[in-house]
Amino acid sequence: MPSSNGLRIGVFVDAENIRYNGGYQMRYDTLRRFAGRSGGTLLRLNTYVAFDQQRAEDDADYRKKATSYQQRVRDFGWKVIAKNVQRFTDDEGNVTMKANADLDMAVDAMLQAENLDQVLLVTGDGDFLQVVSALQNRGCRVELLAFRNVSRELQRRVDDFFSGYLVPDLLPFGGDGKNDWGQVGSYVRGVCSKWFPEKGYGFLRYLKRIDPNIWITDPRDPESPWESVFCHASELDNATVEQLLSRESVFEFCLKESDQKEGGRAASNVRLVT
Repeated sequence: MPSSNGLRIGVFVDAENIRYNGGYQMRYDTLRRFAGRSGGTLLRLNTYVAFDQQRAEDDADYRKKATSYQQRVRDFGWKVIAKNVQRFTDDEGNVTMKANADLDMAVDAMLQAENLDQVLLVTGDGDFLQVVSALQNRGCRVELLAFRNVSRELQRRVDDFFSGYLVPDLLPFGGDGKNDWGQVGSYVRGVCSKWFPEKGYGFLRYLKRIDPNIWITDPRDPESPWESVFCHASELDNATVEQLLSRESVFEFCLKESDQKEGGRAASNVRLVT
């Protein structure tokens, strides 16, 4: 059934690009919630993954893990398009493997665009520049989500870009992945909203929840899903002041109770992610 706002949404995930660029173990259930945060109807949920057929024939453990992973993703309502790995041997006998699903993903997005109002591309690959322009020319709003090594031109071309690191629970923390995002004692990822080098402190901002008002970045606005926390320079781990002053830096930090404000929160163990 269509949603009340009538927005028709399609999501296309370049799984291999994401896996090799910071998005390993990305949670597809969380990604689905993020894509549908405005209440639209998720008409297409496509992810394009690599599958090594030759290895699967010789390695039962690989075959079991790969098929199990694909089934878990399907359980969240995604269509999994498995692209077989191809091997190429050069003149010197060196073997390279490739499972490029770019063309499949681009063609599917273009063909299905006529039934969509909004497309979320999950990739950092600049090869999708022309696809973005074509989708926009068809009247689609195009959003982009990625982690590391994201094409700058692709970021500029889309209607909105989101760093996957900032989406609550999209990536697990630590070995067991247990983390109550946003609670005191939990780890979150955010950006520096203000820093005073001469005073040795500033403020970090993180997303409290997946919310349609993600664009309201001022935490003072009651409708904003963002929260600002105090950070002292002594809490910086591998982060530098220069990185804090960069709009492109993403930081991981632990939330603790503030010593400055009753009921407030502060950041500790601040380290640079990207």
